[in-house]
Amino acid sequence: MSKQKLIVILGPTASGKSELAIKLALRLGSGQAKKKFGINGAEIISADSRQIYRGMDIATAKPSRSKKLKVKSQKYLVNGIPHHLIDVVYPNQEFNVAIYKKLGLKVIKDIQKRGKLPFLVGGTGLYIQTIVDNIEFPKVPPQKKLREKLEKKSAKELFEIYQKLDPEGTKFIEKENPRRLIRAIEVCKVTGTSFWKQRQRGSPLFNVLQIGIKSAREKLQERIIERVQKMFKLGLEKEVKNLIKKYGWIPPLQTIGYQEWKEYFEGKINKNDVKNLIIKHTNQFARRQMTWFKKDKRIKWVKIHRQAERLLKEFLE
Repeated sequence: MSKQKLIVILGPTASGKSELAIKLALRLGSGQAKKKFGINGAEIISADSRQIYRGMDIATAKPSRSKKLKVKSQKYLVNGIPHHLIDVVYPNQEFNVAIYKKLGLKVIKDIQKRGKLPFLVGGTGLYIQTIVDNIEFPKVPPQKKLREKLEKKSAKELFEIYQKLDPEGTKFIEKENPRRLIRAIEVCKVTGTSFWKQRQRGSPLFNVLQIGIKSAREKLQERIIERVQKMFKLGLEKEVKNLIKKYGWIPPLQTIGYQEWKEYFEGKINKNDVKNLIIKHTNQFARRQMTWFKKDKRIKWVKIHRQAERLLKEFLE
């Protein structure tokens, strides 16, 4: 029995993944696409480790929901295309890659069951890899006392702790992501072995086409600057204030777009400094994302939408 198809659209932050995914999904919603490929449209699954959190909207660049619905829909619709795994949990709730995989597989199989094509779209390499390569992670329950102790430390301190426990794993983990570092440390301490080496690759579940968006560095930097400026206009400062007031500086808020405001609220830097820091950190993050993605030789890199459309057509045919 042939495997069901899955489309992955990935790339660094601000590269235009969502726009491309929506454009392709709309094309597949036509009657012609149904007649030619036997597909009844497409739906999008977010592969973003921060868009899963409710209330973390502006700094995570969540796609804007459709506002022209006559009845308020429970679905997250963008240009009429359903989006999944956005606003799944609150920032203070437990979430990790194992939970993501469980939810992601359930959504993908449901979309396929309804005769539609799933698009896995995002920039979190680990989330994408766990679906594409059917990765199994060690089943270690949360260690409350250890977490309470670790959550008081900065990302830099956590990375140093993890480096001593799992030197090989530090080559792959997001060193600015406190939540991921805490989980990795937790697994190492409980099992006494490398978190990264405990990952197991299972048999592939889907027939996958991975499309990567490749932008010139200068162009990507321009897009990042435009995005950050837009975030400030949309009310990023207010979003951060409300989240910190509600949750404090918990790990999900010690990430790009949020962490830079801490010294501003303490009166140590001005708002322009915050903006420049967010731009700087976003550029650094984009480079790390590309380093991760370049390791996967199966990814088909495109510069323009027409190339992606051709790849999709050839894959479906």
